[in-house]
Amino acid sequence: MADQLIRATAADGGIRAVGVITTRLTEEARQRHKLSYVATAALGRGMSAGLLMASSMKRPGSRVNVRVKGDGPLGGILVDAGLDGTVRGYVANPFVELPPNEKGKLDVGRAVGNGYLYVVRDIGYGYPYSSTVELVSGEIGDDVAHYLVTSEQTPSALVLGVFVGASGVMASGGLLVQVLPKAARDEALVETLESRMSSLSGFTPLLQAGKTLPEIFNDLLGDMGLSIFPERQMLRFHCGCSFDRVLGALKILGEEELQDMIIKDDGAEAICEFCGEVYQASSNHLAQLIVDLQTESSVSG
Repeated sequence: MADQLIRATAADGGIRAVGVITTRLTEEARQRHKLSYVATAALGRGMSAGLLMASSMKRPGSRVNVRVKGDGPLGGILVDAGLDGTVRGYVANPFVELPPNEKGKLDVGRAVGNGYLYVVRDIGYGYPYSSTVELVSGEIGDDVAHYLVTSEQTPSALVLGVFVGASGVMASGGLLVQVLPKAARDEALVETLESRMSSLSGFTPLLQAGKTLPEIFNDLLGDMGLSIFPERQMLRFHCGCSFDRVLGALKILGEEELQDMIIKDDGAEAICEFCGEVYQASSNHLAQLIVDLQTESSVSG
């Protein structure tokens, strides 16, 4: 099943639901970063959460940055997700592995540990909106739901899952259900929704059982006036890094540092943290940067 995002509403527009399947893009991240099982689960959940959060933004080009910084051995997670359906991310210590937790599942909570969740929403103009909350479990889903309730005052339930087998990521995705202000005063509706979300055994078991996103929506909200939007947005792992950007970053180092790289290393190597792409700049490339800097200096002088 292709990676995709589907939106729906229920209760006369009082409930907003968004579901994502992120199996392929999570597998791509696993391969790019050579992630362990628990690191794959942590980053996969983070990328699904980022895409779900970005889906509520309106302006083209809008993006959400989600940073999880805990004291566990994973060291932290950084995800960048866009309204356009692109996402990228990495973990600080990709090779960390831990035994399963008491439920027999990958122990993302212990890998992340205690710490903070940082969210930055960039709508493409003005100052980005940023907020910080304490982690409540380190399991990512609980933490993002806590952020949505405390920082954005939107009652939210979030289910995320990643199933990793010996051959790679078998299933990954998530479901976000929010009660909007027009329905938030209906306590019975909120309680019913909370009960149904908490009864879910997880998200990846549904995918592995062959359930589609519309079927999952229908099981959860079918008796609440469910309306599924016909558009399916395709999702993909994408990083905007390039060799030109790498050269631009190297140029900032200045003539002296560039000359030192030529003498000592005969060039420079740069690795993009987000996607793992390796860029090699030869001594000729660095020499041209020095020429460019000298030209710019003489023109400005």
